[in-house]
Amino acid sequence: MKRLGCAVLPALLFCAFFRIYAQPAQSPPDYSTIGRETVTALSQEKWSAVEARFDARMKAALPRDKLAAVWQQIVAQAGAFKNIKVIQVVEKQGYHIAVVTCAFANADLDAKVVLDEKGNIAGLFFAPSAAAHASSASAWKGAPYVHPSAFHEQAVTVGAGTATPLSGTLSVPNRQGPFPALVLVQGSGPEDQDETIGPNKPFKDLAQGLASDGIVVLRYEKRTHVYPARFSVSAQYTVRQETTDDAERAVALLSTLPEVDKKHIYLLGHSLGGTLAPRIAAQDPQIAGIVLMAASARPLEKVAVEQLKYIAALPGNPYQDAMQQQIVAAEKAERQIESPALRPSDQINFLGAQIPGSYFLDLRNYNPVDTAARLKIPILVLHGGHDYQVTAADYALWRKGLASDPSATFHYYPDLMHLFLPAPNSGPASPADYANAGHVAPEVITGIANWIKANSGSM
Repeated sequence: MKRLGCAVLPALLFCAFFRIYAQPAQSPPDYSTIGRETVTALSQEKWSAVEARFDARMKAALPRDKLAAVWQQIVAQAGAFKNIKVIQVVEKQGYHIAVVTCAFANADLDAKVVLDEKGNIAGLFFAPSAAAHASSASAWKGAPYVHPSAFHEQAVTVGAGTATPLSGTLSVPNRQGPFPALVLVQGSGPEDQDETIGPNKPFKDLAQGLASDGIVVLRYEKRTHVYPARFSVSAQYTVRQETTDDAERAVALLSTLPEVDKKHIYLLGHSLGGTLAPRIAAQDPQIAGIVLMAASARPLEKVAVEQLKYIAALPGNPYQDAMQQQIVAAEKAERQIESPALRPSDQINFLGAQIPGSYFLDLRNYNPVDTAARLKIPILVLHGGHDYQVTAADYALWRKGLASDPSATFHYYPDLMHLFLPAPNSGPASPADYANAGHVAPEVITGIANWIKANSGSM
């Protein structure tokens, strides 16, 4: 699992993505003004005023009660709405997008109001502010365990020659190879190749830290990040289209490189990526072992309800009413997802995002622990004790399910959060933890490196 949110559990509960297309018309209105009026109406809880601007498909996908739940979910996590900071209008794929940068009490968010030529709202998307993202990226510095002289990085393409390639980065040690190699698979949501979350880049930490220690690492942009329009509800996409196909392409790419020991290509999945790692390995015999970081062992819909209840119960939470409405909506989604009558074309309002039934049907008969137990490869399971999203209950299921597997190794880190960064304080884990800058703990880097080397005979 990943931070709650969009495109199955988006980052920090900040995402609500509805990208729907209509036929453009003529005489464009003032898109900037519409963007401002839309956000202002949302902040004043004037749901009917916003709904009145929706095109027909948005009205069907996001009626007033769901629109209210989306906004309340955002406020519950980002804090009270303060003001609009700046508005920009961009054109993309025949649409005009009013990017309204908003200041909330705990974060700046971009409200992306997708408009057709008539000024109708064809999509609504909330995400961490691009300006804040750029600022944190420029301020980001490598961890102390990263030694730039020990490795180099080069741009690569996953799925080269296909209609929808993905850019990536290969981190290669600066000494004589070939080396064992590792593919990194992100959690839920439209992640970039560094798995950037606020000021943190855990996948960049992993790639550069492990490359400094003699391991080739490949990280790449997630498909939902690069091609979001291909993941509308009507697309009826699955986990394979979202994640697993690209992971297999990444492994295939590594197997062609002279720097890589082709018998020792490993796969690391974080959060939802970890949940899917056994499935990917079961489909790809080239994978020599898997690393599961904060991997949920339970269905998404059950974990989502549990996470919302946890957040609602945090001391001092001022948004109890909004959270209770979200819990009710999540429980409704859970019943829909688990219903025998679920169809691929059904639309599920999952944490404020519309997800097709096909996605959950693809996961319905998948048990990650049972699948992992049938693998004949080494497995490393890592868990942080300061993690409210993937909890000790999941870790216990992995330990129980793999108890008889001599090739399974487990590491529990009491003071690390979901990103495997040190917890920012001794209080209960919360969504606010992600706003604290840090790096993946050095003991995690060392533990993964030693495990790969031990299984590759390169210690």
